[in-house]
Amino acid sequence: MSSSQRRARERASIRDRIIEAALHVLENDGSAALTIRRIATDIEYSAPVVYQHFANKEALLLELVAYGHGLLLVELQQALGESGIDQRMLRVAAGYVRFAGAHPHLYEVMNGTAVAADERRRVAEPAVDIFKDQLTTWSQAHDVVLADLDEACEIIWGTVYGMASLGCLGTIGNQRAQRLAEQAVHAILLGWQTSASRPEALL
Repeated sequence: MSSSQRRARERASIRDRIIEAALHVLENDGSAALTIRRIATDIEYSAPVVYQHFANKEALLLELVAYGHGLLLVELQQALGESGIDQRMLRVAAGYVRFAGAHPHLYEVMNGTAVAADERRRVAEPAVDIFKDQLTTWSQAHDVVLADLDEACEIIWGTVYGMASLGCLGTIGNQRAQRLAEQAVHAILLGWQTSASRPEALL
């Protein structure tokens, strides 16, 4: 192994340790405890070493948000094993809420203002695409015209986000939030189906 390869590997290893330490702090102590100095102490390096990998706390938070969306994507993909599209839609909704309950502090950062909105949207795209793909399949299966797929997706996304947030706040608990998310999505889909016979577009 060349010296440049060794340095690149060591740099990647330190970066991974920084992310791992940041996740540990975030999940256990919340975002308020997440500082560059705290991370440096936890990985037993100086703060300038952390700054070599992340220019500031915001850059580190963006990395955590991207990591969180990767975990969310795995959760949603597991729901795609359901054979029927109606059941898949409900399982995707429950999976989203379940993820929020399992990673409340990470979920809060993923949806908070610590990271710019355009960056949040960018890293969320793969998860949003799952909702869009399933909605497209559902609309085709039920012969329902969704005039604006993006708005339809936002309605579903906003619904499960609301239930997930109530679950994270402890207002209704995560298990109940999952059930209510499924019921809410079912009601929305049923409403769209019922309206499908109308001549005007649904959305």
